[in-house]
Amino acid sequence: MISTFDLFKIGIGPSSSHTVGPMIAGRRFRETLLARGGVARISAEIYGSLAWTGRGHGTDVAILLGLLGHAPSTIDPDQTAPLSDELRRTGDLGIPGVHFDAERDLVFNFKDILPLHTNGMRFRAYDAGDALIEDQIFYSVGGGFVVTAAEAEAASVGETGQEPPLAFGSGRELLDLTLRTGLTVPQIQLANELTLRTREEIDSGLDAIRDAMFACIERGLRMDGELPGGLRVRRRAKRLYESLEATKLSNSRPAHEIMDWISLYALAVNEENASGGRVVTAPTNGAAGIVPAVLRYTRDFCPDWSDERGREFLLTAAAIGGLIKARASISGAEVGCQGEVGSAAAMAAAGLTAALGGSAFQIENAAEIAMEHHLGMTCDPIAGLVQVPCIERNAFGANKAVVAASLSLRGDGQHRVSLDEVIETMRQTGHDMQAKYKETSLGGLAVNVAAC
Repeated sequence: MISTFDLFKIGIGPSSSHTVGPMIAGRRFRETLLARGGVARISAEIYGSLAWTGRGHGTDVAILLGLLGHAPSTIDPDQTAPLSDELRRTGDLGIPGVHFDAERDLVFNFKDILPLHTNGMRFRAYDAGDALIEDQIFYSVGGGFVVTAAEAEAASVGETGQEPPLAFGSGRELLDLTLRTGLTVPQIQLANELTLRTREEIDSGLDAIRDAMFACIERGLRMDGELPGGLRVRRRAKRLYESLEATKLSNSRPAHEIMDWISLYALAVNEENASGGRVVTAPTNGAAGIVPAVLRYTRDFCPDWSDERGREFLLTAAAIGGLIKARASISGAEVGCQGEVGSAAAMAAAGLTAALGGSAFQIENAAEIAMEHHLGMTCDPIAGLVQVPCIERNAFGANKAVVAASLSLRGDGQHRVSLDEVIETMRQTGHDMQAKYKETSLGGLAVNVAAC
């Protein structure tokens, strides 16, 4: 079972695959070292997409922070640079007897790819005689999920943990469950979550996710200036917010202004993500603005908002996101941006449909519409930064999610293409997509637009 709290992780930008995942991997390796002792030197080597776009995404900084013992969910974003700079200067990991030379021991391997996923990391430890005593491989598989080589191999042959009471492995199975049990989609997801946590823990956890999403929007609305990285991209959310606020009392406001508010919320989140701020993977950092933007739209512009309505939104979104991750991928490095922005739009569309009282069949239809109309989207960030085209893509994805929900709610849930079919199409499309269009910055906009 893929839990709601696995899909929605509170962490820092700019990338769940390149920042959150590597930080977790570095922290897990540190725990291994502390348990075994006798270590004099360690090295960290990153491969594939992590190497090609790692400096723009801050992968090196994330690994350093993880090796220092920090976690994405608790680290202060304002301390990431000072902490990593101090480690580069001193080499002190806080592990007795270990000196870490970042220039020598943190290696970007641009030639090789580890066998199970393009986002691979290899950590090694040596004793005082320079003999290898620990060798661990991790894969950052999207959305902040990190697996060892053994865990990745187990997943590839279908090994799973304890099945939840209302397990579903496809959209069809989810719909059948609603018919058989009389439960709604969020109720089914909640029943499965109850095998892992109490109802009080689930409610407080969902509220914390919602609050983190809204706090990210609020901070993004206040911040100004250029985003880091050298592309000279200016933040737009603050100015757009001020412009919309100034026209609130106008009698000539266009009907499509609502789209500007939805875009605004998404831009605010992804500008925060691009600057290394605190965001929620939803399901990834690169697509982190879509679910919060549509959730905020639900709160601010739709009737009958309540805390429980927000929980139903997130539980429903997680049910759809879990299906996509299990049946295809949410990793831009694996299937392109269709797996990030497309998945987020499907999740948001499903959540909004549930929050507005849609049936299970309308929820499935909304998710299908949103995913279908992101098929084939490449991941080609300029200079390896999550800025162009990523920030605007979240604004478009959020608006597409609202359109998908609206179309589904105007219908009866019956439609020609199923969610399962479109998820499988996304998987196949990602498999066929050339590597240069999958988060490597070797094709598309990344090579046709000057990075300076």
